[in-house]
Amino acid sequence: MNIAFIIFDGITLLDLAGIYEPVTRLKYAGYLPDMTWDFCAITPMVEEHGGLQIKPNQVKNDLSVYDAIIIPGGKGTREYMYDETFIKWIQSAGKIPCKISVCTGSLILGAAGFLKEKKATTHFDAYEMLKPFCKEVLYDRIVEDGDCITAGAVTSSIDLGLYLCRKWAGGEADIMIRYKMDYKG
Repeated sequence: MNIAFIIFDGITLLDLAGIYEPVTRLKYAGYLPDMTWDFCAITPMVEEHGGLQIKPNQVKNDLSVYDAIIIPGGKGTREYMYDETFIKWIQSAGKIPCKISVCTGSLILGAAGFLKEKKATTHFDAYEMLKPFCKEVLYDRIVEDGDCITAGAVTSSIDLGLYLCRKWAGGEADIMIRYKMDYKG
């Protein structure tokens, strides 16, 4: 399993960290020992909405080489969903088996055309913004439809991370990682 965590100016850090923590534990707990990941961006440095700077280890790389991309949300999605260069880069992941978003990251998936004829969710304040991009907006915490998985507002990132643990490594992995994180949600 090779994952691209997509980062960009204006991301919400918890959207990224909430999913990153349980998913990467799959490697360290021995469930997916060959798992690898990169932090990918179109610029050599990004700044989350609070000012923290994050340096990606891959810049403008080909996303088609990954098994999954994970796109966090944040205020930056409102700008990047209209950025042709950024969306074209995201579209390079078109044929990969798993496209995942947290919160308004679904607006990026939608702008890239990945949610056509699919059900999806997003942050509750962005339901109307998502509607033009998908078949149906659901008000669920996590929605999986085909090769896309979307999650709601910021704290759903942890739930989505654990959902992926179960999907990719089974129920035992989900239970153990949930226990190690002391997460009872």
